[in-house]
Amino acid sequence: MALEITQFLLAAQSADAKIRTEAESNLSQFREQNLPGFFLSLAVELSNDGKPTESRRLAGIVLKNSLDAKETVRKQQLVQQWLAIDSSCKSQIKSLLLSCLGSSVREASHTASQVIAKIASIEVPQKQWPELIGSLLVNMTQQGSPASVKQATLETLGYVCEEISHHDLVQDEVNSVLTAVVQGMNVEEESVEVRLAATRALYNALDFAQTNFDNEMERNYIMKVICEAATAKEGQLRQAAFECLVSIASTYYELLEPYMQTLFQLTAKAVKEDEEAVALQAIEFWSSICDEEIELQDYEVPDSGDSSVQHSRFIEKALGVLVPMLLETLLKQDEEQDQDDDIWNLAMAGGTCLGLVARTVGDAVVPLVMPFVEANIMKPDWRSREAAIYAFGSILEGPSIEKLSPMVHAGLKHLLDAMKDNNEHIRDTTAWTLSRIFELLHTPASGFSVITPANLQQIVEVLLESIKDVPHVAEKVCGAIYFLSQGYEDAGTSSSLLTPFITQIISSLIATADRTDSGSKLRTTAYETLNEVVRCSNLSETSQIINHLCPVIMDKLAQTFELQILSSDDREKQGDLQASLCGVLQVIIQKLSSADETKAIILQVADQIMTLFLKVFACRSSTVHEEAMLAIGALAYATGSDFLKYMPEFYKYIEMGLQNFEEYQVCSISVGVVGDICRALDDKILPYCDGIMTLLLKDLSSSELNRSVKPPIFSCFGDIALAIGEHFEKYLQYALPMMQSAAQMCAQLDNSDDEMLEYGNQLRRSIFEAYSGLLQGFKSTKANLMLPHAPHLLQFIELVAKDSPRDESVTKAAVAVLGDLADALGSSAKTIFKDPAFLEQLLGECLQSDDEQLKETATWTQGMIGRAFSVCG
Repeated sequence: MALEITQFLLAAQSADAKIRTEAESNLSQFREQNLPGFFLSLAVELSNDGKPTESRRLAGIVLKNSLDAKETVRKQQLVQQWLAIDSSCKSQIKSLLLSCLGSSVREASHTASQVIAKIASIEVPQKQWPELIGSLLVNMTQQGSPASVKQATLETLGYVCEEISHHDLVQDEVNSVLTAVVQGMNVEEESVEVRLAATRALYNALDFAQTNFDNEMERNYIMKVICEAATAKEGQLRQAAFECLVSIASTYYELLEPYMQTLFQLTAKAVKEDEEAVALQAIEFWSSICDEEIELQDYEVPDSGDSSVQHSRFIEKALGVLVPMLLETLLKQDEEQDQDDDIWNLAMAGGTCLGLVARTVGDAVVPLVMPFVEANIMKPDWRSREAAIYAFGSILEGPSIEKLSPMVHAGLKHLLDAMKDNNEHIRDTTAWTLSRIFELLHTPASGFSVITPANLQQIVEVLLESIKDVPHVAEKVCGAIYFLSQGYEDAGTSSSLLTPFITQIISSLIATADRTDSGSKLRTTAYETLNEVVRCSNLSETSQIINHLCPVIMDKLAQTFELQILSSDDREKQGDLQASLCGVLQVIIQKLSSADETKAIILQVADQIMTLFLKVFACRSSTVHEEAMLAIGALAYATGSDFLKYMPEFYKYIEMGLQNFEEYQVCSISVGVVGDICRALDDKILPYCDGIMTLLLKDLSSSELNRSVKPPIFSCFGDIALAIGEHFEKYLQYALPMMQSAAQMCAQLDNSDDEMLEYGNQLRRSIFEAYSGLLQGFKSTKANLMLPHAPHLLQFIELVAKDSPRDESVTKAAVAVLGDLADALGSSAKTIFKDPAFLEQLLGECLQSDDEQLKETATWTQGMIGRAFSVCG
């Protein structure tokens, strides 16, 4: 039964904290004592036009938030709460919400639309609200239905389509929804609000319209109505129509051919003449077409041109008119655009689209852009010069090195000079362009670089001078140094070219990180660049430089503990700085420990470094926790069995990390560090294994922990088993059932979802890695412990072998565990390998692979299986 809650809802918004807290407490108590009554009371409040707008608004918000949450576990709880409510009570609530769509108060009908959609997201997939679409459509077809009701109904249809999957409606329902929506968009519709709500609803319904788009007559009508809306008097309506066209460009690319002439005229007119919000969507349409064509080119079979979707080459056909249109937009810069990361304007959208065009058509874009560059690069006004440099920088990815090389060689000196231009917009864009050149055209390892021994000194001098510029320019200069260094990684003798400048570069980056005239973004960028400089340097020539850098960074980290912390903002700044410094130390540790000659440098300072990391943990900031964990993982690798002395003090932080469900990245990294420590300590980790395994098993059982942490835990089982060998026996009864149920779950995952597909691959790979660790760990003394579990493993491998397509890393892990199985079980293997046909097929496929590592693993596995059979023989 509903209660009168108006006063509570109004009091909950009071400026007086005491009144507010009391009201919130009363509402909370009502919710806990009688959830169905609470929901019904909120729905009554929201749907009653006699109630104050303020109480109705809050009623709607509370109801909506009681049905949905961002966090998956919380969302599931709310769904179950709703489903558990008596159906007659739910019907009353839904009926009240539907009636609220007719409210004369716009805010109330708008909120009701959102709540209806949230209920639909729970009930429609479960076929529990079959009459919903019909009820909504009555509002559209009823004679004399007011425009406000039509608007609220179309808004609701849009929200519902956004919340549910296209699988949840039958085609007749889709047809009815689209008919109502398209009628609402029609030029004959007098209410602009109705047309706008209908156009926005169509945007959300496009995924449902596959069958309708396949029908030429229906498609023509939908496209006609959208194109009419794109030329409406009202800017908001034009913008919404172009948003529909952007979505159609990616969803129905293969059906666009007959409309492209009209769409070009519409987008060109919008880009040249319309208000910015509309023009941005018109450019976005062409960016979407580029995205589709780039993807088609990536998946095309070169010889056959075979692809499931026909490549219509729209960009290539429109090139002559599209590129000049985009170049014009580059001259429409905002004065403030470089200072604010959130600004997105016509010039930036045009440059981004031009970059996508270059990736789509390659060399063909160059002769269309270079005349614009040459005509504007020397002009007195800054806009022309900046646009020329931006155009040049935008087309560096896509065209061939042969096409780009002469113009980049010719333009490099001009760009270095432009870093001294009086206008900071030009310096900003030039630094960005230089970083693009170094990223894309500086790979000495492959035999090509625009940087030569002759120009390197000038490049470094210009960059180190320009890093002192205003913060937003300095950031881009850091990017240029980052890619300049990265190019010399694994570059053989060429990497020595940068060595004479490394000390200077490091000093400049540290000075940049220490600047007080900028926010934390420049400091973080400077430290990330420093990491790349260290990581890519030639170790044999720079070990002493890195050796000198280590105490400098350690001192800076020590100084962070002295910072005065008076607010949460101070704490956050301290945490960010510690995270950056731990990151630098991690890279230094990894670099110096990568060669026997320099590992001793780290071993000498390991105690001091570990002391600093432990102090960082004491500051209790999650960002730091991550970075410090990662750095400790690197230190464990470097120090090997000597790491044991740090375990008594460090173990409590491992425990904290493994129990940090809320910041699941911290938990995931902690799991990875346990693996690093296992590899470093081998069986010396045994005293800590009971505690670690208890926490890992608890993590796996938890419904609160983000699922992405679970694959690393299985891999970690393998690491622990490998480290402690036969001592893992006591954990088998807990670990194996978990592994087996995860293997069964793999078969039930939805592979149509890219994210889920990636997760499934991680899970499969980690289960195989766990089995490999167990088999290798028990091999010497207790291999037969794995015998009862071998059939399940083989069954899982066979299941994975049938996957199509199959991820190569999963195949590699499956083939490796097969070899481990044969190797560990030896003479017992013959009873297990009863069906050699699927084994032969899988190994045969791997032996034909282009991947040398996979081929090598398959050859080893074949040898192991052969040996097991000959031993049996």
